[in-house]
Amino acid sequence: MAQSAKQRYLFLAFCLLPTFLLFLVFTVYPMLGGLYYSFFEWSGTSSVKTFIGLDNYVKLWNDTIIKQAIFNDFFFVFVKVIGIMMLSLFFAVALTQLRIKEAPFYRIVFFFPNIMSVVVIGILWQFIYDPSIGLVNSFLMKVGLTEWARPWLGDMTWVLPSIAIPAIWAGIGLFMLLLMGGISNVPKSLYEAADIDGASEWQQFWRITVPLIWPQIKTSILYIIITSLNGSFVLVQVMTGGGPGSASEVMGSYLYQRAFEDFQFGYGAAIGVLILVVSLITVLISQFILKKEKVEY
Repeated sequence: MAQSAKQRYLFLAFCLLPTFLLFLVFTVYPMLGGLYYSFFEWSGTSSVKTFIGLDNYVKLWNDTIIKQAIFNDFFFVFVKVIGIMMLSLFFAVALTQLRIKEAPFYRIVFFFPNIMSVVVIGILWQFIYDPSIGLVNSFLMKVGLTEWARPWLGDMTWVLPSIAIPAIWAGIGLFMLLLMGGISNVPKSLYEAADIDGASEWQQFWRITVPLIWPQIKTSILYIIITSLNGSFVLVQVMTGGGPGSASEVMGSYLYQRAFEDFQFGYGAAIGVLILVVSLITVLISQFILKKEKVEY
């Protein structure tokens, strides 16, 4: 028996070895490399690297743009968690429990943005927000709200909400399907018993649906937080490049500008370390807040 267990562990170790090596090469090594380069002043192309210790981190601490970028990242996290979860939950409940005949069609429609490139989504919404020919301003002018029309992506007040809307639109389908899977597994007998007891649909939603699909809700929220902190860069870079000024700058776009446009690779590496630390702390805090005992009926 002991020999058999040893062989099984060796077989499992042999199967996991390629994955572990890939993790070391493509995850651990770049992380350690970024930490190493953050202690140097380096252009990224020159063979000359000057060790400057913690100077990049001191510079980062006094950088007002990175503070704006951190605020913008958390703005996108907050808005996307609220927007995507509310809309995904609403459509998941509607398409699962209201017996809509066209439900398969709507599932495809909502999921369609998830198969589109983020770059394509950014370009598409650039046209929608265009001050001259965009759909938003054209609609506002047609309904007599001409004074509301503005250059949405060039307005320092409205640029963040303008980017958040396509980010929410693009994320609904995936999480809607995840929540629909959870709702489909809730026993129908619970709703029938609740009907007999006189519970309203709203009470059934809060007392039965939400507690029983909490694992799916928690997973969705954590995934949105992680992807928002690390994934807002592409949409921002395509739609505004971080502008106007630094109004829509996020940590990822600021890293790109400093490392690959200004050739301050060491400083860019320090920003990368900051992104890692902020992401880890945020995820740990989120897991603590979302911790909840599993409900079983």
